[in-house]
Amino acid sequence: MQAVILAAGEGKRVRPLTWSRPKAMIPVANRPIIAYTIDALIKNGIRDIIVVVGYRKEQVTRFLNQLDLPIEVVVQEKQLGTAHALLQAKSRVKGDFLLLPGDNYIDAQSVAKIKDVKNAMLIKEHPSPSNFGVVTIREGRVESIVEKPEHAPSFQVSTGIYSLNKDFFRYIRGNDITDAISAMIESGTGISAVTAEDWQDAIYPWDLLKLNQRLLKHLPAAREGTSSRHATIHGPVQIGKGTTIGPNTVISGPVIIGNDCTIGPNCCVLPNTSIGSRVSIEPLSLIGDAIVMDDTTFASHSRIVDSVIGERCRLADHTSTGTASGILEIEETPIRSQFGAILGDNVTSGPFARLRNCIIGNNVILEGNRDVISRIIPDGSLVI
Repeated sequence: MQAVILAAGEGKRVRPLTWSRPKAMIPVANRPIIAYTIDALIKNGIRDIIVVVGYRKEQVTRFLNQLDLPIEVVVQEKQLGTAHALLQAKSRVKGDFLLLPGDNYIDAQSVAKIKDVKNAMLIKEHPSPSNFGVVTIREGRVESIVEKPEHAPSFQVSTGIYSLNKDFFRYIRGNDITDAISAMIESGTGISAVTAEDWQDAIYPWDLLKLNQRLLKHLPAAREGTSSRHATIHGPVQIGKGTTIGPNTVISGPVIIGNDCTIGPNCCVLPNTSIGSRVSIEPLSLIGDAIVMDDTTFASHSRIVDSVIGERCRLADHTSTGTASGILEIEETPIRSQFGAILGDNVTSGPFARLRNCIIGNNVILEGNRDVISRIIPDGSLVI
């Protein structure tokens, strides 16, 4: 069996994190999201994989070339929709195939449940169904699918994962997979509904924190760096090569730390934290429930919780993020949110900056002693 992974989109609702990378390449638990999709396929013996790339295609291609797999890459030159992306792979598809999004997490057990079912959709109950294609089911078959309805008829949603045959291409008339699935149903071709075991999409950037927590649950401990004998490390913790953990630093797993980091002395890393490579955390700082990307520096007395921090950020001493509730406008839609902060790449903060329930764009400079609460700061801004 073949698999087609769609990894051509940007992921606009996850901005500013997709300014410099496609959504499929956002690191969660220090691996790109697409890596988990590929893992699920390999565990099911599926190695004939086609990946459709588009936005920032070089990054996806570079990552795929590092894998010990003969993955075929095709390009969607313009991001015109999911069905249009699938059409780019039409000439490579031989027969039965799985269709999967490259920017969702799916587990191997779910793939096992659907891979041998002809014409099937993987579904899952979701508390916010209006963000997805909402499905109605009758006697194990999909009766209808409505994309992002204002009033959802059910809590069952499509995961975007399908088991299909090459005949499916004849139902594609527009640019979206949902329309093609609806045309398939209207033609009288039945689509089985298969319930996923474990699936998650990150619709908004703060959703990445829940995904990170989920993926760290099964983290095996591994320590390749150097830890002071006066440091305290307990629970599942991975420490990369060249990383130094200073004295009196406490790390409580699950935590993953990349290569060549400097943490401490006198720091605290709390559970559900992913720290990339070449990250520096200076003394008397605390990091918890967070995703920290590569080459970022936290000066002393920082407190970063419930937050996603992009690459090459420079946060001055006493910078703090803390969980708060608010309403943010994402893609012209008011969205209720609750988290600390989302920082794009190359953000610089002055001392005593305080961030709550806010999204800070790329290349933003925050002067010291500033409060940013329930706001979105555009790329390139200077906050004084």
